[in-house]
Amino acid sequence: MEHIKIFTQLIANELHLSEHAVSNTLKLLDEGCTIPFISRYRKERTGGLDEVQITAISDRAEHLAEIQKRKETILKTIGEQDKLTPELEKRIQDCWELTTLEDIYLPYKPKRRTRAQVAREQGLEPLAQLLLMQREQKPMQAAQRYVQGDVKDVATALKGAQDIIAEQMSEDERNRNLVRSAFRREAFIVSKAVKSKKDTDEAQKYSDYFDWEEPLKRCSSHRLLAMRRGESEGFLRISLTIDDDEAVRRLKRNLPPNPFPGGGACRKLLEEAVEDGYKRLLLPSIETEFANLSKERADEEAIRVFAENLRQLLLSAPLGQKRVMGIDPGFRTGCKVVCLDTQGNLLHHEAIFPHPPVNHRMQASIHVQQMIQDYQIEAIAIGNGTASRETKEFVDDAVGSLQSANSQKQTANSKQPQIYTVSEDGASVYSASKVAREEFPDEDVTVRGAVSIGRRLMDPLAELVKIDPKSIGVGQYQHDVDQGKLKHSLDQVVESCVNLVGVNLNTASQHLLTYVSGLGPVLAQNIVNYRKENGAFTSRAQLKKVPRLGPAAFQQCAGFLRIPDAKNPLDNSAVHPESYHVVEQMAKDRQCSVADLIRSQETRAHINLQQYVTTEVGLPTLTDIMKELEKPGRDPREQIEAFEFDPTVQTIEDLHEGMELPGIVTNIANFGAFVDIGVHQDGLVHVSQLANRYVSDPTQVVHLHQHVRVKVIGVDLRRHRISLSMKGLK
Repeated sequence: MEHIKIFTQLIANELHLSEHAVSNTLKLLDEGCTIPFISRYRKERTGGLDEVQITAISDRAEHLAEIQKRKETILKTIGEQDKLTPELEKRIQDCWELTTLEDIYLPYKPKRRTRAQVAREQGLEPLAQLLLMQREQKPMQAAQRYVQGDVKDVATALKGAQDIIAEQMSEDERNRNLVRSAFRREAFIVSKAVKSKKDTDEAQKYSDYFDWEEPLKRCSSHRLLAMRRGESEGFLRISLTIDDDEAVRRLKRNLPPNPFPGGGACRKLLEEAVEDGYKRLLLPSIETEFANLSKERADEEAIRVFAENLRQLLLSAPLGQKRVMGIDPGFRTGCKVVCLDTQGNLLHHEAIFPHPPVNHRMQASIHVQQMIQDYQIEAIAIGNGTASRETKEFVDDAVGSLQSANSQKQTANSKQPQIYTVSEDGASVYSASKVAREEFPDEDVTVRGAVSIGRRLMDPLAELVKIDPKSIGVGQYQHDVDQGKLKHSLDQVVESCVNLVGVNLNTASQHLLTYVSGLGPVLAQNIVNYRKENGAFTSRAQLKKVPRLGPAAFQQCAGFLRIPDAKNPLDNSAVHPESYHVVEQMAKDRQCSVADLIRSQETRAHINLQQYVTTEVGLPTLTDIMKELEKPGRDPREQIEAFEFDPTVQTIEDLHEGMELPGIVTNIANFGAFVDIGVHQDGLVHVSQLANRYVSDPTQVVHLHQHVRVKVIGVDLRRHRISLSMKGLK
């Protein structure tokens, strides 16, 4: 309990939040409440904290708990050595900074058999203390007394004493902080090519770092991760450097002062020990610490960018429930075509070969037209991979011909399907996954991939949650960062997006339901099984009949599940069942039904919210209820827009400087945004070219899948690099 109080104070101070809000949030998390549930339905208790703040509290609490666990191990270890004084114990208990905690522990930490440990076993510690006191005018004569056993001579005795002093000085907190301070201020990261591999083709992607150095504190996340990847692949050698001579001079000043002029001989031996301790022990230790720290910070930044990109991708505009044709384009193997109903169920599939080498364009066109008519297709989704543009042109012609024929025949159903290009990143991963095999056990991977493309157009969120986020193509160096932290962050993003949008209880897949607040794989599968056995849910209350879905899980999940056309209109809204009685009382007071209350803005305008405030329901909840009654179950995502590339530009060879082209933002990094302009190679809009002003964060200017206009400012055909600018363009 005392720890919770301390955690609350530390987190509140660090995040600049009230202790009351932090304390309540920690209690809610401890009770098993999810972050989306707390931020949406417990605003009175948290003071209106949002998901970002609650996530920060949760993450920080986990970190402090790890430190507390580490303290307990340290106290136990030092206690077993009978070296735990009351002062040392208090210092450890009061420490909440991991680096400082490890420094305190270092002198007591069990070690493998070091040179200093060997010297201690040889009885040389008194000689080391004698040298440190610097009162012995003739240290060689003093050392003679320790020549015995394994200590063969005076030189061995003095060297052993110096080893003890070197280890002591390397473990001294002041000395470690002195060297840390130097690394913090002045460390350079240096990258050199491995000579034996420098001229290989594989090494050329790291050519920018063959002879590179810059201040560590200025090294960006993407550069550091690129260098570390080059090092792990054996093409680069990375090191951190500081002014060693200056560091040693400062360490020598930390030595005990000479008590009298006769300490000169001892002083020389001490300074030699300092130099040895710095180069052999202290420098490698702090260099490793800063290498790890810089990598950790680079990981955090890369994960932050990845998470933001994933959020934007998952919240991409949905087409909605339309009858869709999905096309996975290809040349030699043809285009795999699927037709889906409004729920995304597979109705039909076949392969067409409109492109070389088969080139059955006319036959393929007839088949596409027939499928559009037979399955009443309302929209067409084309994957953006190989043969995408060629397939888009072919489909445009086929649909145009069908439209012309229908117009001449005056066919009633002559509305032309809208054509969209859809990112197919990760579709192949999905098609070979366990989820896809369970959904389509009798279809091959090409059919599953085309289904995924079609469904992504209908509802990107529902389809993309089935794919490992690392395979979706919106991050950089995702395989180089801490995989545990990456998964934790991306899982939080997926959960946040799913619960922000809400889930149709009667159509959601088991995989999508898994991410709903309070559920998980088992309860999600139980919901799907209940649906199969009992038909569609007609009310949220029916969830209580699902096996193992108890009151706690119901409280967490109910507000995020939607039932369109439910008898109670609130079941298709974000109003939580625990607040239904409030809305019902409002309707009763206005002498109308809940449905009437939702329909009539005028009726809602006469409601005085203060009248419904209680100890359990405050103004934040009442305000949210009123917003929800205005547009029940509204989708927070934008409306989808069709897009066309410049038809005159097909390959990178068609580009020239000064061209202005339409494009789609495909990925965002700290250094800029990648834009697809339809030449099978994304161009880069460097952060300095995003706007006519300084931009510190590209996400302030662009978002994923945004339609933009860009100007070509550079084309490198040899390295297949395209430089773009958005300055002055809309």
